[in-house]
Amino acid sequence: MTTSMPGEPSRCPGERGDLFDPRCPARQLLDRIGTKWTSMVIKVLAETDPGELRFAELRRRIPGISQKMLSVTLQSLVRDGLVARRVEPTVPPAVHYRLTELGLSLERPLSALRAWAETHMPEIDRSNRLAEARQAW
Repeated sequence: MTTSMPGEPSRCPGERGDLFDPRCPARQLLDRIGTKWTSMVIKVLAETDPGELRFAELRRRIPGISQKMLSVTLQSLVRDGLVARRVEPTVPPAVHYRLTELGLSLERPLSALRAWAETHMPEIDRSNRLAEARQAW
């Protein structure tokens, strides 16, 4: 079975660029980084590069994030190799985070997405208002 559209080259399931296949690298990445919190953590850490930030400082710099959500987000980013975690053996332990080279390489495409959103969100908001107005009739 192929998953291409008419006029496009045929692709086998799982082949690169097949967003409909769960094994597609782009789909897997979007599943991992597709949250606002992930994008914000990467942005804050990129602004700190090459330095590190402690958990509490990261939380202060990301308005609205809960301690639990920051913890879950950081664990995921560390597991994926995008963020490095360093623990100082103090009481209590001091935990520091920084972007890895891989994480830094993700900042540019995320920055482009933020720029796109800043340019186009007014159009999207306007479209939503029009759709809501049509539904109200």
